[in-house]
Amino acid sequence: MQNLCSQCGGELVRRARRGVAPECRETAIRDHSKPFPSWLIWPLSFGVWSFVTLAYALTVEQFYRSRGGGATFLSLLELQCSQVLPYAPLTPFVFTLANRYPLQRNNWRVRLLILLAGGLVFSLIQIAIRGLTPFAFWDPGVQDWVSAVRNPQTHVFQIQWHMYQALFFSNIVDDLITIYLPIVLVAYVVSYYRRLRDRELRASQLQAQLEKARLQALKSQLQPHFLFNTLNSISALMLTDVKAADRMITRLGDLLRISLETAGTQMTTLGRELEFVNCYIEIEKVRFEEKLKVSIDVDPETLDANVPHLLLQPLVDNAIKHGISRLADGGEIRISATKDDADLHLEVRDNGPGLRDSSPSRQNGVGLRITRERLETIYGQDQSVELLTPAEGGTIARVTIPLRSNMGDELKIL
Repeated sequence: MQNLCSQCGGELVRRARRGVAPECRETAIRDHSKPFPSWLIWPLSFGVWSFVTLAYALTVEQFYRSRGGGATFLSLLELQCSQVLPYAPLTPFVFTLANRYPLQRNNWRVRLLILLAGGLVFSLIQIAIRGLTPFAFWDPGVQDWVSAVRNPQTHVFQIQWHMYQALFFSNIVDDLITIYLPIVLVAYVVSYYRRLRDRELRASQLQAQLEKARLQALKSQLQPHFLFNTLNSISALMLTDVKAADRMITRLGDLLRISLETAGTQMTTLGRELEFVNCYIEIEKVRFEEKLKVSIDVDPETLDANVPHLLLQPLVDNAIKHGISRLADGGEIRISATKDDADLHLEVRDNGPGLRDSSPSRQNGVGLRITRERLETIYGQDQSVELLTPAEGGTIARVTIPLRSNMGDELKIL
């Protein structure tokens, strides 16, 4: 009744009931490929066949001119239009038929018969359209081109079935082999190319989702790692300095609040990453007090650079655990960031005993291993993580990644 739990005494906060499920943060794989517009085949068909008609007319004109013929280009163009352009309105239907009945291993016999029947219909319709034109058939009786729906003697409408029969038997082979079959093959090539492109797109999207899942898994391993280290530090102070442990718990709360704000984030800016690292350093300062000194030297132009979230914290944790904690009087950690034309260079330097006196796990610890795997997943071979021992002593953890001030297309999915 007083908004307190009867079991643990914790405060109960009333929350409005969720009416609509929140939108999932995981982006489903969608097919972003644009389908081929069905209407586009019509202007393409008429454009291609018009070009073929014009090319035929020019070729025939050159032939007649070379032999001294008197045929005009206009009459030859009309002749070719009646013989070639009837294919233009039929080509889109052939494309549709070929896409509707693709040849496959388990049904190629049935599909082949369907395509053959479609070829016969294609030839019949083409001949029917051609018969309506004035240049449908060469009549030896009148020594001129005539229409198949007009009597050449009476000049009245009358279907000349013998002309249609002659046109069918003289054109069926050419229509099927030189016209219909190439159209079907082109339709198959276009369909295969689209399927191949869509398959590549889906494969790239699946790969992106896989990399995203892998990065999320690596980050989920890294977050408990630094949390356990912090809890161990708090545990070490509970019996010796309760107030310091309490301050450390307060800092841990701030750190977890920032971590929750960036729970679904893989990439952040260097400025935000430094804020997160500062919270972690404040926790460790409670533990080491005056023994831990930290200096930050960052080029202001690098603060907007994109870096993976939780990139610096494992390096700082490594420097404290294997460097500063091994010095009786404490030591200093220096964090620096510089850039050149292509890369961002990050360094975490400590003045500890160095790699020679530290345990081998420093180079192969959980934090560094996960950091290397994350950077390799995001940047491929365009990155490096090195642990160096300078001549003056101590250890340098140096990270080099590509300099990106804006989130690139390849990182949006992450």
